[in-house]
Amino acid sequence: MNPTPGTPTTGSRPGPAVALGLVILCIEGYDLFILGAVGPSLLDHPDWDVTKSTLGLLGSLTALGMPLGSIAAGWAGDLYGRRLPMALSLAWLSLAMLGSAMAGTLALFGATRFLTGMGIGALIPLVTAYVSEAANPARHSLQVGTATTGLAIGGIVTGVVGRVLLPEWDFRTLFLFGVVPLVLIPVVWRLVPAAVRDHPAETGSAPTAEARESGNRLRSLLGPRYRRSTLLFWAATFSGLVIVYGASTWLPMLMVDNGYDLSSSLEFSVAFNAGAVVGTLGAALIADRGLLKVSTIVSFLLAAVAMLALSTPQPRPLLLAASAVAGFGALGTQALVNIYVAHAHPARLRGTALGFSLGVGRLGAIAGPSYVAAVTVLISSSRAGFYAFVVPALLGALLIGLLRSGRRTPAAPGGAHAEADTPVTR
Repeated sequence: MNPTPGTPTTGSRPGPAVALGLVILCIEGYDLFILGAVGPSLLDHPDWDVTKSTLGLLGSLTALGMPLGSIAAGWAGDLYGRRLPMALSLAWLSLAMLGSAMAGTLALFGATRFLTGMGIGALIPLVTAYVSEAANPARHSLQVGTATTGLAIGGIVTGVVGRVLLPEWDFRTLFLFGVVPLVLIPVVWRLVPAAVRDHPAETGSAPTAEARESGNRLRSLLGPRYRRSTLLFWAATFSGLVIVYGASTWLPMLMVDNGYDLSSSLEFSVAFNAGAVVGTLGAALIADRGLLKVSTIVSFLLAAVAMLALSTPQPRPLLLAASAVAGFGALGTQALVNIYVAHAHPARLRGTALGFSLGVGRLGAIAGPSYVAAVTVLISSSRAGFYAFVVPALLGALLIGLLRSGRRTPAAPGGAHAEADTPVTR
């Protein structure tokens, strides 16, 4: 069976924690996918001279800030607790989106997207760790997965808002909705505990020397016990985020290149994110039955199959279905990888492990939009952008397959427990 983090260590109830995490990541998903939704409007801007390559650069600038946010917030969350870093990250994200709405030049707009990326990068490890620690052990993957579907739901909201308001509205108006996170700061301060601690099921009945040395978290992750899984998680996250951020920036434009108008491309974007929501929940249910590794591998493979299907002429219902499967293969896969990382580490390392996994993996987010842009420029076929996603999808499946099976079970009645450096998988 897969391990679970054991009894919740934060004192939070699963329901409110999942709900708060879902809302935060929904707003974050909106902030992430907004660039793809306004892409056609940016290309038509009369003064900014935006090209496809510029759009890819803007996506990469957003992603460039994410490693800084992920690593800093993950480390701070383990050291100071989840509450303060989460509140500060929400304020940062709101102000950055306000800056995008007010930007008068392309250079300033690009700078605000970099700052937005820092806020996005910070919140994902903090929210994942917080919900993971509050989750019911028997439903750990499902509850963490439910919260992470907020990213895809935010993408759906972006697609709907973009279809309703564009191109009649100034695209910068859509960024004003990104100020909403400010209202969540008091909720975070009330619900999120100020500190977290390891449960005995995760560290043993007494704190170990390693647990007491809080300054050596990265050293622990790269030590003999965790090194193999750490490096594989980093590489798998890189592959997954190439798909996620390449698709978030380019999916609407790829559909336009294949002969669909703006409203149709946004419908495909909505289907993409709806597939991520449904697929993630279904995969999380399966993962809670001891099949987290298998579920993650299959989701990577589904991303490759779906992108190949999207590249070929198909009846509209089949294309919408393929877009939904692609959404699960992209966003759903990364959600499973994050759940896997949370499973594999105790509370004292969970935020740092997630932060570095997402931080190092963000190199894939940085490369993803520009990688897809380069492929579409170098290869004249309108299908080239879809083909570009197949390689990282297959690589991600291989990397997850290389994870060793191990065992770290939660506390049993009477206090028995066992540990190893990677989660149990089938």
